[in-house]
Amino acid sequence: MAGGEGRMTRRSNATVFGLSREEIRRQIQLPWSEAFRISWRYVTIRLGRSLVTASTVFLSVAFLMAIFTMVLAAKAAGQELDAPTRARYLWSVLMGFLICSVGIINALLMSVTERFREIGTMKCLGALDEFIVRMFLIEAALMGLFGSIAGALAGALIMLLWSGFRVGFGVVGKLAWGFRSADGSLGFLGCLLVSIMAGTILSVVSAIIPALRAARLQAADALRTEI
Repeated sequence: MAGGEGRMTRRSNATVFGLSREEIRRQIQLPWSEAFRISWRYVTIRLGRSLVTASTVFLSVAFLMAIFTMVLAAKAAGQELDAPTRARYLWSVLMGFLICSVGIINALLMSVTERFREIGTMKCLGALDEFIVRMFLIEAALMGLFGSIAGALAGALIMLLWSGFRVGFGVVGKLAWGFRSADGSLGFLGCLLVSIMAGTILSVVSAIIPALRAARLQAADALRTEI
C-alpha cells in the first residue's frame, strides 16, 4: 500500500492533468512577438525616460564614430595618427562606454522599480521569469539601436564637416566609403556598422542585471509594493 502511494506521489509530481511540467511550461510561454510588442509599448509610453537612456548611447557612439571618421580623414589626407594619440582616443572611448553602461543600468533599474506592480500582475497572469528577462532585453536593444544609429550618423556628420573646414572638403571625397579600405582596414560603412553594433550590444549587456532583478521578483511582493 505504501509502495502504491509512493508511486502515485511520484506520478503526480511528474504530471499535472496528464501533462508533464515541460509541456505546461511550453504552453504558457509567450512568443517573442508578444515580448517585442510589450517592450515597444513601454518604450513609447515612457518616451521621455527612453530618450534619456538612449541619449547616453547616442553620445558614446557619436564619439566613437567621430574618432573613426577622423582616422579615415587623416588617412585620406596622407596623415597618420601617432601611437600616443591613438591610445588616448581609445581610452576616451572606453571611458565613454563605461559611463554609458552605468547610465543604462541605472535607468533600467529605475524602470524596474516603477513597474513592480505591472511585473507582479504579469507573473500572476502566467508570465515566466524568462519572458520578463526577454522583455527588458528587447526594450534595451530598441533604445540602444535607435540611440546608436542616431549617434553614429551625428558623429560622422560632425567630424566630416570639421575635417572639411580644417583641411578642405576635397579630402572627404577621398575617404574609403565602403566596408573595407584599400589597405584592408575598416572603411566608412564598416566603421558605421561597428559603431551601431557596439552601442546596441552594450545596451543589451547593460540590461542583464536589471532584467534579472525584475525576473526574480515574487508576484505577491511586487503587488504589495507601494511606489
